Parts: sequence; structure tokens; C-alpha cells
Amino acid sequence: MQKLTYILGILALTTLGSCGGSSNSDTSAAATSTEVPEAVEKPELKLGFIKLTDMAPLAIAKEKGFFEDEGLYVTLEAQANWKILLDRVVAGELDGAHMLAGQPIGASIGFGTSAEVVTPVSLDLNGNGITVSNEIWKQMKANLPMDGGKPKHPISATALKPIVDAYKNGGKAFNLGVVFPVSTHNYEFRYWLAAGGIHPGYYTKDNITGTVDGDVIISVTPPPQMPATMEAGTIMGYCVGEPWNQQAVFKGIGVPVITDLEIWKNNPEKVFGVTKSFADTNPKTLVALTKAIIRACKWLDEKDGANRAEAVKILSKSEYVGADEAIIANSMTGTFEYEKGDKRKLPDFNVFFRYNATYPFYSDCVWYLTQMRRWGQITEPKTNDWYMATAKKIYLPEVWKKAAEQLVAEGYLSAADLPDTDGYKAPTKDFIDGIEYDGKNPLTYLNKMKIGIKDQTASK
Repeated sequence: MQKLTYILGILALTTLGSCGGSSNSDTSAAATSTEVPEAVEKPELKLGFIKLTDMAPLAIAKEKGFFEDEGLYVTLEAQANWKILLDRVVAGELDGAHMLAGQPIGASIGFGTSAEVVTPVSLDLNGNGITVSNEIWKQMKANLPMDGGKPKHPISATALKPIVDAYKNGGKAFNLGVVFPVSTHNYEFRYWLAAGGIHPGYYTKDNITGTVDGDVIISVTPPPQMPATMEAGTIMGYCVGEPWNQQAVFKGIGVPVITDLEIWKNNPEKVFGVTKSFADTNPKTLVALTKAIIRACKWLDEKDGANRAEAVKILSKSEYVGADEAIIANSMTGTFEYEKGDKRKLPDFNVFFRYNATYPFYSDCVWYLTQMRRWGQITEPKTNDWYMATAKKIYLPEVWKKAAEQLVAEGYLSAADLPDTDGYKAPTKDFIDGIEYDGKNPLTYLNKMKIGIKDQTASK
């Protein structure tokens, strides 16, 4: 049906052209949306995703017809977990997918799955939270400074440290959950714990569990299973994307204590990933996909979030996230609920387009590489040049730029929407520990960390 509609649209345009068409010179985005797109190499595509609210750009691109505008006929297919999703992309069973920012990086350096995976566009900033069980929250709360009768935010892991120490001294394991070894959640959770004096554990050549010398045990649990796993007592807390933190609040089984926005302001979260082989074989298709995703991201953020309520309804469908609208809306519409009843304004919890969110900055890739080295997933010292060269193999801002320039020409973006950048963000101290990060000098950054592997190799 989609193909028939598209063909009829082309025929209608041809008929109008033969009759002289309209003399109206209006060149608005609405008018240009009917233009026939440049032929793509692969119009029929199957894309994967995990049931999280930050898969929204793919759902919106499909539901709003942005894929079809580019001559793409896309099937979106939910995947059971991140490993299956990545394996299916690598095997060619999926043409691309909503991915953890660390997945193309981890695959490209050979940690876990080894494959050349690249990304032309980022899907969002922020969007994760750390939730602990009611029992752990009750103990943490006793250690927190209060403000107006409510806990003062951001909450430091120093409030969790005496509880972890008590478990350790009593010979009991303190179990925590993340969604994947190279997930943003793993690195954010570890960053927060280490900033509070809690050692999250190392990966080594002989032990890839990530628990060596750790004060806690961090293991993998698929996102939708996080609340039930914590409710069962298997884990005491977890780091995950939405709606699974708010699900714990609604079910009354746990309390989100901090968001990743508070750990690293405007951190990159998910990306759209494809194999390098797909990118090389289908360059026009990749640009078309990138264009549709950028438009979806803009739609999600434009008009001060006026479209978010509609996005919530779309995401609540069983074929997408499948959670109750109220749970999804709790974070997608500019608020976030911590302890039950403690709902606060957090307009930047989910960012899809603002702050150049879609641009694949090399410096974002470099940060994840530093954390992979910090915790031992990268087993040998590397130079600054290695970090930057590796980022340039994985992130494809040249594809993003081509897509964005076409969108400007078509009236969907303004020239001001394109960042003036060499691929690196300016140095920032927007981390919970205030340590400055400069993507062009990763070794200096790595060596500032009190907990974690340090490399004293030459920068060149």
C-alpha cells in the first residue's frame, strides 16, 4: 500500500507538470515534501530497536511519513536484547538499528562482537536514570542533605558508599544491573559510583565480567526486565533508559536517584548504526535514512515540545514501547519523578534535536573510548592519536552534513541548524565530579580519574 501511494504520488506530479501546474511560487517545506527523492540503492529496509522511549526518532520517521518522503519503505522490528540486535545487524538480517552509543564503538575495537559498525547520526541526548530498590533508598535517604523537605539533587554516590561497604564487610554481594557491557548505562553508572568513592570493578583479558577488584557486582539485564529483576531481589539497583525507571516508581518498588543528565549534562545516548559494508554499498540510502531521522528528531523537539504528547501516544503502541501512556509521559513531556510524588521539571531529560543532538561528534566517541580503557575493556595503553583516529573510522559526520545540507535546500532545516565544528565539542566540566573533558586530549582526562586505569604513554 505504501508503494502504491508513492507511485500514485509520482504520477500525480507528472500529470500536474504536463498541465503547467500552479503559478504559485511558494517553496515551503510542505510543498517540497512531494518532490520525488533521489533514487536510493535499497528502498526496502528492516530496522531494529529495543523497547525504549529513545527509539522515538525511528517510530516518528515511520509514522509521519519521513522515511517514505525519501523513497524508503521501512519495517521496524523490536529485538529481545542489545546483543541479538547487534548480531542481526552484523549478519545482515537487519539493515540498521537504534543502538547504544557504545555498540558501534565496542564492535569496531573488537570487544565482544567484532565487526565494522558505523553511525551517521545520533538519536538523542540524556534519557537514562539510576534506580535503587526501596530498601536501599531508605538507607540512602538517611545520608542525604534535604531541601524543603525533599532530597537535594544531584544525589552523589557517597550516600550509597556506607551501604555498599556494609554489604562488603558482611560478605554479601551488592548486585547492580546495566543493559549491556558497552552500554552508555554501564559507563554512566560506573562514573557515578567512582565519583562517590565506590569501585565498580575492572575488565581484564582473563575476566570479562567487569567485576575484578570491584566493591559491587554489575551484571547485564535487558531493559524491560529491570523492574521485575529488582523486585525479585536479584539486583539492588540498575541504570536504564525510560520508561523503566518510571515503571519502578509507578509500581512502588524503587526510586530513581539520579539521571544521566546530572552525571554528564547532554551526554550522547543512542545512535543509528549500520555496518560499514552497508554504508559503503548504499551511500544514497544512508543519506536518505539520515535525513528522515533528523526530521523526526526535529519534530520531537520543535515548538517547545508541543509534539511530545502525540509522540507518547505513538510510543505507547504495542509495536513500539508498549508501556502505559502515563508512564512514558512522566519523562517524555518535560518532567521526571524521583521518589513517588517528587516530580520535578526536567525539560532536557529527553533531547532529540536541540544542542546539535543529531550530529555525530568525534569527541563523544572519544569519551566512550576513554571509559572503555578506564575500566579495562581496552586492554592496552593507547595514544591520543589512536583515540581520535578510531573515532573518525566509526562516526560519519560527512554523511550527516550531506543529509542536513539537503534538508536545508528543501526547507526542512535552516542553515543555523548546522553546527560550525571540526567534529569536536568544546572542553566541558559538565560532569558530576567537575573534571574537565577535552576530546582532543583524552589521556590527560583519563589520568585525572581517582579510580580507574591510567595511561602515562606519550600523547603522540
